[in-house]
Amino acid sequence: MRQLLTRFLGGLLLVLLLAAVGIACLGLTAQPQPADCLVVPGNTVNPDGSLSPRLRARLDEALRLYRAGLSPLIFVSGGLGREGYYEGTAMQRYLLAQDVPAGAIVVDNAGNNTEATACNFARLARIRHLKSAVVVSQFFHLPRTQLLLRQQGVSTVSASAARYWELRDVYALLREVPAYVRAWLF
Repeated sequence: MRQLLTRFLGGLLLVLLLAAVGIACLGLTAQPQPADCLVVPGNTVNPDGSLSPRLRARLDEALRLYRAGLSPLIFVSGGLGREGYYEGTAMQRYLLAQDVPAGAIVVDNAGNNTEATACNFARLARIRHLKSAVVVSQFFHLPRTQLLLRQQGVSTVSASAARYWELRDVYALLREVPAYVRAWLF
């Protein structure tokens, strides 16, 4: 019985690792395509109101794509963080300081998680007749966010990975496997 349990757990670990490699490959090889809007999910805003390096990297990648003419609109989405700041508003402030016109930024302060961000963007897309999006986030977050946007009816979704890595990305990548499966199933 113990040997069977060991084999089962070993097989489960192998499947988890293979799925994580698949998610990483999809995220790291993502190629953004011209789109109606860039979708940037939120992340930590520091206690002093400044952006975490991870969130700043997402916005810097969105800025790069915006300035390259890939999209005329940037949707920034995040909720009220533990630090007391709305992520969407903090992201907007950063983009405005980088000379992005206010009319090119849409703020969603109700994007408390990836699912809410996808739902909120899809609602905006229906209202504004937007058909395509580029997700801008960390490499491991891209496949699930793309899936959720497609499930919400956004017909064309490409992605671009932020140029920022840290050790906790290993944990985050492994966490994405069950999150992706859950999104796919439900």
